[in-house]
Amino acid sequence: MSTDDPADGALGWQRLDRWLWCARFFKTRAMAARLAAQGRIRINRQRTEKAHARIRPGDVLTLGIGPSVRVVRVLSLGVRRGPAEAAQRLYEDLDPAQS
Repeated sequence: MSTDDPADGALGWQRLDRWLWCARFFKTRAMAARLAAQGRIRINRQRTEKAHARIRPGDVLTLGIGPSVRVVRVLSLGVRRGPAEAAQRLYEDLDPAQS
């Protein structure tokens, strides 16, 4: 099985870039991968430079997007990129100012 397989969710984890794309933080997975490569994403306070980093429900992501910082908790893994309402159910925004 490839590490890019949508069935990865059955294993309890998903690639960081795929989850960010499914959760609609970025229009493309390439954009999510670029941000990770720049070291602007933290998983549970640990900086990562890997788009293929594994995330699981319960992980806390800190995203440096543009001039702002978003902090979200992963609630579930994405199966596909759906409508915005479905994407918002994948995470909990931990920054009340952003809500």
